[in-house]
Amino acid sequence: MSVDPFITNQIEFAATHYQFDITMSKRNRGFMSRNVTGTATTRLTQLILEVFTLNNRLLTSGDRLVGQLGLSSTRWQVLGFIIENERTQPVAWIAREMGAYRQNIQRIVNELVVDGLLQFAPNPHHRRAHLVVPTDKGVAAHKAALQVQRPWAEALASGISDADLEIAHRVVTTLRERLERTGDRDARENK
Repeated sequence: MSVDPFITNQIEFAATHYQFDITMSKRNRGFMSRNVTGTATTRLTQLILEVFTLNNRLLTSGDRLVGQLGLSSTRWQVLGFIIENERTQPVAWIAREMGAYRQNIQRIVNELVVDGLLQFAPNPHHRRAHLVVPTDKGVAAHKAALQVQRPWAEALASGISDADLEIAHRVVTTLRERLERTGDRDARENK
């Protein structure tokens, strides 16, 4: 079985960034904890650094989980967001809701369209901003990804109480919402 050169490049790119992120995370742990005052601030900084590392681990694990389905963590994330969303949207709206750059989401959507997992549909409200719609092949790929994800998630959650997971979810959601509000305020002030 031959490996697609694009996939090989993506794997090498991810591995390089993963190594860089781990190196920077280890360096920053000492730097940030020495320069931050206050217990809550220190704990939050430690949490943020752990979230960075966790994100890298999740992406690597996700790539392994869905690689044989022709997906990567990022492609799966975008495909899943589009399928699970209640309404069809153009790329710019998808990017905004995902908290990502439009150009990055556009690139991933274009790849998924080429692979037949997504398609563009006319947008009755805008001539140029087409709606992004999953194909039957895309829905099937997402369903297959969820099938391999469930046992993996069950194994990860093993031994962690529902209460602890709820607290972690609440803390991460609160931080995300605060960052979104700050970003919105900064965008308004910079206009």
